[in-house]
Amino acid sequence: MVKVGIVGGTGYTGAELLRLLAGHPNAKVTVITSRTEAGVPVADPYPNLRGVVDLCFSEPDIESLASCDLVFFATPHGVAQNTVPAILATGTKVIDLSADFRIRDIPLWEHWYGQPHAAADLVPKAVYGLPEYNRSAIQTADLIACPGCYPTSVQLGLMPLLLAGCVDTADLIANAASGVSGAGRQASVANLYPEVSDSFKAYAASGHRHLPEIEQGLADMAGSAVGLTFVPHLLPINRGIHTTLYANLTDTEVDVQALYDQCYASEPFVDVLPAGSHPETRSVRGSNYCRISVHRPGNGKKVVVLVVEDNLTKGASGQAVQCMNIMFGLPENNGLSMPGMVP
Repeated sequence: MVKVGIVGGTGYTGAELLRLLAGHPNAKVTVITSRTEAGVPVADPYPNLRGVVDLCFSEPDIESLASCDLVFFATPHGVAQNTVPAILATGTKVIDLSADFRIRDIPLWEHWYGQPHAAADLVPKAVYGLPEYNRSAIQTADLIACPGCYPTSVQLGLMPLLLAGCVDTADLIANAASGVSGAGRQASVANLYPEVSDSFKAYAASGHRHLPEIEQGLADMAGSAVGLTFVPHLLPINRGIHTTLYANLTDTEVDVQALYDQCYASEPFVDVLPAGSHPETRSVRGSNYCRISVHRPGNGKKVVVLVVEDNLTKGASGQAVQCMNIMFGLPENNGLSMPGMVP
């Protein structure tokens, strides 16, 4: 049984970790921390966990976290980097769901996140936790940088094309829309129900913090730098991401449907739909599945890829549990086999 600690349990990704791990046959949460809610039962802010999780939140404490085999950080950026070094020094493994260890270029991270990095020496040791691309490295990792929700959808959507080298990597476009839970649980006027309901908007069109992470991952797949236009949007739903990707073929003889079918044939959580399909966010809600369809309008050079995922599951906590399973030699789908919730 893997003993698990969670730092930052009051946010949506922390609660999602608890939900998923409650049904995991090989893992048990023994510590969950929150500075603001120490002593409060987990079921108070999350009544869906009443009778399922009997823990109370506690103050972060290195000794108690070091008693775990693995610690998840479900915290805002800038938090994990201050504590992770001490936890790793005890021999406990770490999976960080924040952006602290995702971007290898430290000055670039500091530019986008507006603060100095407190653990820059650990960044080269962190393994980027996208199982479909980095599975072998994840197996032996002590520190995992769990991908962001938008980056997961964009990278999984473009990976077959980039690995095959059949598209113009200088002109890639990603239009992505996320549910409101992607903004976190903190209070914000912009995220109030009357502000979000019955509306749809783009934001951060001039530059989003996930852009350098996506560019880094796509460049790794392509073997060289890429040109990417990324525009995020806000969907008036609780959970879910729908990403539409555009690329231009340099090899018009390629069978793009077959390419995707072959690339993801053995992947437990990437479902390539039949030709002509249009995936829906409701089909993956609450699940760790990513559903993809690929189109080639007019059989021309333009490829359109549609990707859906749950931003809190495959886009965050589910992917983190998937990485945990790989790290500890467990079946990859343990605790993650539930289908999406419809309606």
